[in-house]
Amino acid sequence: MSEEMDQPTTETATHDPLNLMGEQTIASLQEETAAVASQPKSRRKIRVGTVVSNKMQKSIVVAVVRRVRHPLYKKYFNKTKKYMAHDETNDCKVGDTVRIIETRPLSARKRWAVDAIVERAK
Repeated sequence: MSEEMDQPTTETATHDPLNLMGEQTIASLQEETAAVASQPKSRRKIRVGTVVSNKMQKSIVVAVVRRVRHPLYKKYFNKTKKYMAHDETNDCKVGDTVRIIETRPLSARKRWAVDAIVERAK
């Protein structure tokens, strides 16, 4: 056995879901979302969006924006879809960027739950 195997290893990089250590770019956010979505144990859909309403108890409305290209005119434009998500702790505020994950139906319109708060509103 080598001496390297006997030494304990320490990990210097830490996971920071609330972005307390610095700014997080859109590219790194997409990579992280893709990494979470590519895990084989969970086939749940994941979306990242902005909280537009938190006036309900334990529920929020998240607007997810995606860029699509027009099939004929080739112009890119934004499409927005709103999802109602479950926020157990009532911690999300309007303007926060959150990651939501697909879950079982919780009510007539609610099929998503807050996975993490990516960035707080300023």
